[in-house]
Amino acid sequence: MPYVLLALGILFALAAGNAHAPRRSAVLLAPSFFWGWLTIEMAPHVLVTWAAATALVAGFGGLDGWAGWTGLVLAILGMAGVAATLVASRRTVVTLRDSGAPLDLDPEGAPAYPLAHLIVPQLCLIPRKGVRVERNIVYRQDGRLRLKLDVFHAAGERSGEGLRPGLMQIHGGAWVIGDKREQGLPLLNHMALQGWVGFNVNYRLSPRATWPEHLIDLKHFLAWYKEHAEEYGADPGFLCVTGGSAGGHLTAMVALTANVPEFQPGFEDADTRVQGAVPFYGVYNFFEAGPWPRPMGTTHLMERMVVKQPFADNQEAYARASPVTYLREDAPPFFVIHGSRDSLIPVAEARRFVECLRDVSSSPVLYAEMKGAQHAFDVFPSYRTARVIEGVERYLTGLHRQYRQGGPQEVPDEIKRSWGERSVG
Repeated sequence: MPYVLLALGILFALAAGNAHAPRRSAVLLAPSFFWGWLTIEMAPHVLVTWAAATALVAGFGGLDGWAGWTGLVLAILGMAGVAATLVASRRTVVTLRDSGAPLDLDPEGAPAYPLAHLIVPQLCLIPRKGVRVERNIVYRQDGRLRLKLDVFHAAGERSGEGLRPGLMQIHGGAWVIGDKREQGLPLLNHMALQGWVGFNVNYRLSPRATWPEHLIDLKHFLAWYKEHAEEYGADPGFLCVTGGSAGGHLTAMVALTANVPEFQPGFEDADTRVQGAVPFYGVYNFFEAGPWPRPMGTTHLMERMVVKQPFADNQEAYARASPVTYLREDAPPFFVIHGSRDSLIPVAEARRFVECLRDVSSSPVLYAEMKGAQHAFDVFPSYRTARVIEGVERYLTGLHRQYRQGGPQEVPDEIKRSWGERSVG
């Protein structure tokens, strides 16, 4: 048993080390991400499991010899490293307030994030009490192509209660995998309880789909929303968009390419404007290196599966797929969110996008950098996820309140009060 405890100690120490310093080499990138992702975002569960395993092995003779004691020391060090990630997550509220997110907006009316979901994360796959979900609604049909979405409402809503703000959720998955049933669920459930109508939207995936077909599908949803929003109690004149990873890239593209004919073939006259965007850990520039050793467009994923054109001979195609190409003064308000320990999309990618957008846009551009967070941190209903969801909800509620008052797109008063004299760019 002493060598079993030694093996556990080494494993725990390596996992904790990877959580704090994930590997970015081509070979270790994927396993390092998944290992670090689970360790960081499931830290309370990891600590309980590790402590139980260590105590069990020690109780069955694991400390009989130097190997066992060495393993115990390593296990304790590993658990301390994981505990440090919990300390970092507790700074989420401070981070959000520093970014300008108005956490003090309507605090008494907001339902608390359910403790049961934090203890049993799988519960986030089930609609929360008070939420009704209409599934597999077809929003685009063209021959054999049938694209579907799920709608999240507050249960018991009636059409006479007035139209509600809409939120479009775009799943991630590197443009090749993912589904509406898997991502954005904690946010959509929370937003539904706050009176929003959420639309979790599927779109065609590569390699079957070739860029920009992914974006064109989402533009079709925007056109569909204008025509059908009222059927689901949503205001056709107000829609915000959010998504993570590839969904973060698509969120930014949706927000910045309103009414661009290239992405609306056959429905160029449709109004595809949105009133706010919240991209999580997205890619915003495919044609310049910067945070990357080489441009993202040069990767096998983009050249062979998504854009399907050699980068060296078609850099303009990759520029047209990049949100930074479409920065404009009349861009809608943005709230960009990224994790500081993101091993798949470096946090510097978000920083440079925010800087460029602030230089151009006349609307508020908020940025929250989650200390210690990995890529896709919000998939799990953790303490950090709960606080981020609350911050996003209150930010978007401020935008909707401003919309109802008929004011221009500027920094809402709630954000000014929470941010003091800081500039939003």
